[in-house]
Amino acid sequence: MDLQPSTPSAAYWDAAGLGMDADKLDALVDFLDRKYICTGKLPHMQLIVSRDEKVVVDVARGQARADGTPLRGDALFRIASMTKPVTSVAFLMLVEAGLTALDDPVDRVIPEFRGLRVGIGGASAPRRPMTMRDLLRHTSGLTYGLQCRTPIDAAYRALGLDEFQQERGSDDFIAALAGLPLEFSPGDKWNYSVSTDVLGVVVERLSGMRLDRYFSERIFEPLGMADSFFVVPAGKAERLTDAWQLRGNGGLSIADRGRRSRWSRPLRFFSGGGGLVSSAADYHRFSLMLLRDGELGGARLLKPETIADMRTNHLPGGRDLTALSTAMFSEAGYAGTGFGLGVAVTMDAARACGNVGEYCWGGIFSTYFFIDPIERLIAIFMTQHMPSSVHPVRAELRAMVRDAVVRRHGPARSA
Repeated sequence: MDLQPSTPSAAYWDAAGLGMDADKLDALVDFLDRKYICTGKLPHMQLIVSRDEKVVVDVARGQARADGTPLRGDALFRIASMTKPVTSVAFLMLVEAGLTALDDPVDRVIPEFRGLRVGIGGASAPRRPMTMRDLLRHTSGLTYGLQCRTPIDAAYRALGLDEFQQERGSDDFIAALAGLPLEFSPGDKWNYSVSTDVLGVVVERLSGMRLDRYFSERIFEPLGMADSFFVVPAGKAERLTDAWQLRGNGGLSIADRGRRSRWSRPLRFFSGGGGLVSSAADYHRFSLMLLRDGELGGARLLKPETIADMRTNHLPGGRDLTALSTAMFSEAGYAGTGFGLGVAVTMDAARACGNVGEYCWGGIFSTYFFIDPIERLIAIFMTQHMPSSVHPVRAELRAMVRDAVVRRHGPARSA
């Protein structure tokens, strides 16, 4: 990998007029470039920061592919679990349409889940049914094989239930899950899991549409997100970056090549938990819709009160992830962090990385976004490095973006 300094490709628009310090934003980009790109810790990055719906930073650094191709501003990225907020919005649209409700039992739509058992060997019955709210907030009792804690996790790995591109279809995916016990009774704990993949199947069954079509017609086309899809079209394949993974010696190796990517092959299963490819600009449009309380460009996807509910902590008893999580891995820190309807939410500014009311999520290839609805800030960070837990870039990004705010929109917030 070429470790030479990157070619500058940044843009700053009226940062001072938007209450942002341009020098600090420049220092942020320089810090990320020097620490991660020039050292080869990350292959590349694209960063968009906006305030009051106006972009103040749009920067691309590094190489998109192992052959040295520079990263372009219209690059495509595997956003993995940043698919989850999109699926959550899709489901909440169906709630608003009256087709389901947050506290409906999941087995009303997925009858295969009737009779689920709990614990190793299915030792007991759940204390209550799994609800749609459990799927949205990861209190369902489902898991990921990558958690690597229990024999139930191992069974997920053996069946390939974590895979983005599965050979099985949606019905077969559900049947495989239904044959395994839950880790815990729904609502008892929090565990990062395939819950949002199940939610995607719920969307398919309630809408009568494949998930890719539902996303395209109901979300991407109304929001002008022309570069978001489960399968990369042939005409856009040259824009898909390579994806890298960490080797045992600390170096990087190719996990998926852009030119012959798995994300360019036809699919039977559309992973609502991690299957999308998107661009930084597209995901910024999705985030703008959330910041604008469910509307963008005249297209309203959700009501303001639904967006407010989405970014409110829904964990039982108002507790945080430290109190409830059993997961070895997720895409957020735990202390002072709750979980809403598809996103992590900051509850305690002193303990969490973020201002109270911020919400965020990321993907296993180290992509990340956060939204501060009070300061009206959005940050989108794209790269392709797996796993996402290696570097503290997310915490650094949030801290430095907050530090660049020189004119605040609201009163100081405390825990």
